[in-house]
Amino acid sequence: MNSSMESIFTAIDNETVSIQKQEENSYLESLLTTTERWLDGQLSIAQGATKENMRKAIQLSILKGMKEHVQPHHQMTPDALGLLIGYLVELFVKEQQATVLDPAAGTGNLLFTVMNYLDGRMSGTAVELDDLLIRLASNIGNLIEQPVTFYLQDALQPLLIDPVDCVVSDLPVGYYPDEATASNYELKAEEGMSYAHHLFIEQSLKHTKEGGYLFFVIPRNIFESPLAGQLHSFLKQQAHIQAVMELPENIFKSAQHAKAVLVLQKKKDGLKAPKEVLLARVPNMSKPETMAKFFTQVNGWFKENKS
Repeated sequence: MNSSMESIFTAIDNETVSIQKQEENSYLESLLTTTERWLDGQLSIAQGATKENMRKAIQLSILKGMKEHVQPHHQMTPDALGLLIGYLVELFVKEQQATVLDPAAGTGNLLFTVMNYLDGRMSGTAVELDDLLIRLASNIGNLIEQPVTFYLQDALQPLLIDPVDCVVSDLPVGYYPDEATASNYELKAEEGMSYAHHLFIEQSLKHTKEGGYLFFVIPRNIFESPLAGQLHSFLKQQAHIQAVMELPENIFKSAQHAKAVLVLQKKKDGLKAPKEVLLARVPNMSKPETMAKFFTQVNGWFKENKS
C-alpha cells in the first residue's frame, strides 16, 4: 500500500467510523455521508492526490463496509482484473473520445478503473439497481472527476441510453426473477427463470454501436451450462468472439467462483471475424514478468488478427 493512498484511506475511515458511531448506521451508509461531506468541502482529504490513489482508497473503505454487511450483490471487481480490462479496452477501442457503459456498475470500481486507465479518453454511463451503491458510485465519480451519467434502475428493463462504443461489465451471475421482463429477450429460458448473465449480454449488445466492443467478466463455465447452446447461437448471429481468457483462480474465493474474460465485437457490414479467436490463460497477476510475457502474446495476436 503506498503512503498517499494509505493516508487517504485512514482519513476516510476515521471520518466514517465517527459518523457510524454518531448515527448508528452501517459503515457503507456512513461512508456515503463521508463522501457527501468531502464533495461539499466540509472535509479536507486527498489534496493533490491522483485519481487512482483516491479511487483505491475509497475502494478499500467500501471493501471494509462490505465485509461488515455482506450481501450477495455487494462484491467488487478485483483491481488487477480492472486493470486487465483497461489494457484490453485501450488495445481494441481506438476512438479518441469513446463512450463506455457498465450495466451492472455496483459502486463503479470496474468502470472507474478503466476510465482512469484511459484518463481523458472516455465518458461513461453506469446502471445499478441498488440505491446505496449507485449513490456511492456517483459521489466517487464526482470526487475523481470522471464524466459518468448514472441510472438507478434494473438494467434489464428498457434503457433510455444511446448506443456506446464499448461495454465493460462484471456480469451478475444467477437467475433473473422477473420472468415477464425476461420474456422480451431472445436468451430467455424456455421454462422457468432465465440466466441474468445471459440477458445482460443481450441487453449490452443491444446498446452497443455496430462494430463496438464488449468486455465481460463471465463465469468460466458459461459455455458448458445447460443453456450454452442457446447463448452460442445468439452470439454467432450478433457478434464476433475476439477472445476468451481464463483468469487465475487465486483472485477468487474458490475454483467454484472462477471466471474468465470474454471480448466480443458487435457485427457490422464489412467487418470480419478474427482469423482465430484468442484463447488464453491469464498468468498470476502479481508477477510482472509473466504478465509482461502475456501482454506480448496478446499484442502479437492483435497484430495478426486486427491490424
